[in-house]
Amino acid sequence: MHESVLIANRGEIACRIIRSARRLGMRTIAVHSEADRNALHVRLADEAQLIGPAPARDSYLRGDIILEAARATRAACIHPGYGFLSENAAFAECCAAAKIIFVGPPPAAIRAMGLKDGAKALMQKAGVPVVRGYHGPNQEVKFLKEKAYEIGYPVLVKAVAGGGGKGMRRVDAHADFEEALAAAQREGLSAFGNAHVLIEKYIASPRHIEMQVFGDAHGNYVHLFERDCSLQRRHQKVIEEAPAPGMTDEMRAAMGQAAVEAARAVGYQGAGTVEFIVDGGRGLRADGFFFMEMNTRLQVEHPVTEAITGLDLVEWQFLVAAGEKLPLAQADLRINGHAVEARLYAEDPENGFLPSTGDLRMLQLPFGEGIRVDAGVKEGDSVTPFYDPMIAKIIAHGANRDEALERLQVALRQTLVAGPRCNARFLRALCQAPGFRAGDFDTGFIERNLEALGAVPHALDTRALAIGAAVVWHKTQHANEKKGYLQGRLLASPWADKDSFQMGPPRHTVLPLLADGARVDVSVVNQAGMIDVTVVAGGAHRFSIDSRVFLEELPDATVAGPFVIRDYRQTEVSLFDPLTVDATHEAGGDGAVVSPMHGRIVAVLVNVGDAVAKGQKLALIEAMKMEHALVAPFAGSVTEVLAQAGAQVAQGARIVAIAAQ
Repeated sequence: MHESVLIANRGEIACRIIRSARRLGMRTIAVHSEADRNALHVRLADEAQLIGPAPARDSYLRGDIILEAARATRAACIHPGYGFLSENAAFAECCAAAKIIFVGPPPAAIRAMGLKDGAKALMQKAGVPVVRGYHGPNQEVKFLKEKAYEIGYPVLVKAVAGGGGKGMRRVDAHADFEEALAAAQREGLSAFGNAHVLIEKYIASPRHIEMQVFGDAHGNYVHLFERDCSLQRRHQKVIEEAPAPGMTDEMRAAMGQAAVEAARAVGYQGAGTVEFIVDGGRGLRADGFFFMEMNTRLQVEHPVTEAITGLDLVEWQFLVAAGEKLPLAQADLRINGHAVEARLYAEDPENGFLPSTGDLRMLQLPFGEGIRVDAGVKEGDSVTPFYDPMIAKIIAHGANRDEALERLQVALRQTLVAGPRCNARFLRALCQAPGFRAGDFDTGFIERNLEALGAVPHALDTRALAIGAAVVWHKTQHANEKKGYLQGRLLASPWADKDSFQMGPPRHTVLPLLADGARVDVSVVNQAGMIDVTVVAGGAHRFSIDSRVFLEELPDATVAGPFVIRDYRQTEVSLFDPLTVDATHEAGGDGAVVSPMHGRIVAVLVNVGDAVAKGQKLALIEAMKMEHALVAPFAGSVTEVLAQAGAQVAQGARIVAIAAQ
């Protein structure tokens, strides 16, 4: 085993690698950008090296700087994790030239599988079934459009490099092809430095099932069974599980053999994943799966494989990188129970799953029998706009699928996040969805059930607002917490009140508030130690609380600073101040189109004076590795363009202004 390892990554995967490396007695070296100076993976490692500014292209994607850090710290090997440089053959070659072990496959294997078009051609030669499509070099728009027509709609346009759903577009009609092609090429170029695409037939009712494979330098290959990753949104995996529901022994054997042959065809070493698309409309059949791509790295969802096999895949990676043989043969491997993983993201399912940033005012992660949590942040850390928005992976293992899902539901009920919005409530709804529980789902399940899963705009939670109003009211009534609190209990002294003393009727205060950025007035009445809050927003709601009881002891809500968490939804409540409130909260009604997140402007699609239709795309913004469109709120003409391509913008920044027709 190597004496030391530099982890060329960040977040939860860097923390995950550090745990295994430390157990194996290895010295751990973290790298970090300026934005990650105080990140959890930096705090966990034995030592750390600064590698550049916040943008990944200036830090985590700078192989030359990472190699300098490895030399400076005398690292024996580099583990790339996933993403960033993990599938970069040139970086693997540079590691070899520097006599530093790359914990991953040989550069030739990365190259062979790194481009989807070449990989599919290679798999066809190896006898592995592939989806019908065009995988050639001609990238002329007219030619590709003709090929899409020949293949027959719907089709998928896919960037030949990378993965994770980036650079991928489904096209249902010939008229939409060119726009989808341009978007896929743009994302492919931005994410992977390669704008080339392939086109393949879209399979109806597709299931995404992948095989974990391992190879060593001695010609040994095994598969560690399958994972079902069909619950996706915009080709991004949301919940993964192992084994796949409905999998037969016959199909597992056929798919496992195909995956091993794929690895053997490129002389693969280390951990890899062969991804297949399965025609779920016909059930899981040995003749109904097709090669999609091979990820030449560890996968985000590897913990479910670890749970059902009892193995440490990172340890296996280190063993293979050290030249050792695989610890087990295929006949020695067994499936034990069932495991499910949910990805807890800093995103807003009620607002199109837009990424959410900010300080983690509260982060309560679950624990218990059969529960594992892989996290890259702790309470008090920040979620920045520069990287993937994952907060944690929550993994549940049980004797069977029902037990694993029940444990995951309990774990998600224990999960509380305040600050950035998160998808915990959405994940709970997904776990409870009848179709998913019955194993009747495919990759389109989430999109078809967004409303049932709660991933649509919701009305303001007036009870949460009332609780927040009570908190704000107490803050305005007491000069400071020392005067207003004693041993965790609120004082009801009239001398501490800031409103005017009055005889007769109960004290009545109207509070101007901001609730999730919207102006709301509430009425507060204080009488005999009881606070009555009346909210008129979407229907009157009256809420009473004993002022002698500490507000954080409420049975149905949790208060963390300005945030009230109720039913796993977050409502931000603060006092409205007309002198300091950000005017961009009110944007939209006046024709101002603002950025919904921190990010980088990819393109501005209009000019001053242009006439635009309601819903027309005005600009494209990239945040947390995904591209989002800003659209016109109504028909009109463009009066201002306030941003340009390449600029970094803050959440709420005005991008374009429109005057109504």
